Amino acid sequence: MQRKAYVPGVAALLAALLTGCTGGSGATGDATDSKPGDVGTSAVAARPGKYRTLPEPCRQLDKGTLDKMLPGIKQLPEGEQRDKAYEGAATVTYDTDRRVGCRWKDDGADATHRLLVDFERVVSYDNTVSDDTEAGQVFTSKRTEAHLPEPVPTDTASPTSSDSPSAGTDENAGDDTEKAGKKSGKTDDEVSEETSDDASSSPSDDSVPGAELQPRALEGLADEAFLDDQLTASASAGGHRTVTVVFRTSNVIVTIEYEQQPGPAAKVPDSKEMQDRAQELAQKLAGTLGG
Repeated sequence: MQRKAYVPGVAALLAALLTGCTGGSGATGDATDSKPGDVGTSAVAARPGKYRTLPEPCRQLDKGTLDKMLPGIKQLPEGEQRDKAYEGAATVTYDTDRRVGCRWKDDGADATHRLLVDFERVVSYDNTVSDDTEAGQVFTSKRTEAHLPEPVPTDTASPTSSDSPSAGTDENAGDDTEKAGKKSGKTDDEVSEETSDDASSSPSDDSVPGAELQPRALEGLADEAFLDDQLTASASAGGHRTVTVVFRTSNVIVTIEYEQQPGPAAKVPDSKEMQDRAQELAQKLAGTLGG
């Protein structure tokens, strides 16, 4: 009887030991597989952006800059009205750590000017993508949306007689000049000179900027930058011109929008003048951020 009672007890003990070993092995396996693909402890997170805060945009422009870009402010009476115009108005934003902006406006006798300065701090929510890389993608999207034209070659050669069938190969060209001279009583040289004068005196369209002033990427401004220049029809005779400069420095993207709406008797807003002023402001702001 004692022997029969002993054997089942040993068997139960062995079974318990085996069960415990099996369960421990399974628990260890579950712990190993519970974080598949977890790289938090093995992979290095991407570097954060250089900028953790944004400046107050309404305080970034001095009076000298505003007087140049918004000449109508100086035409306002001294006092509260002029001071308020210099202060500008902050744009509506829901997160001042991520985006801030300021607007200014003048109503001059000859034109109305508007100026916007916008700062956007880009933050990546992907640990494998740096803030700078994310900001670069946002900047590329803005440049794509601007639809910048392809650069225009400045050394385009004019067609020659070898590749233009009408240049110097028309056998009737000399006859036409001679007939015109006989009809008017003038020599061939006089007819040719008048034709040349007429071609050179043809009116040009000042509203269309030259190739060097076309919308384009800008060199030497922050990490990357571009400029856009748009002239739209308006009720006034001159039209409404908007020059936009966008640049990126690290994880901050700065946008400058400079507009001019001339009065009814004013001429077309000067493209070069507006572009120069916008780029000068961009360089100042880039220097401030860089510091």
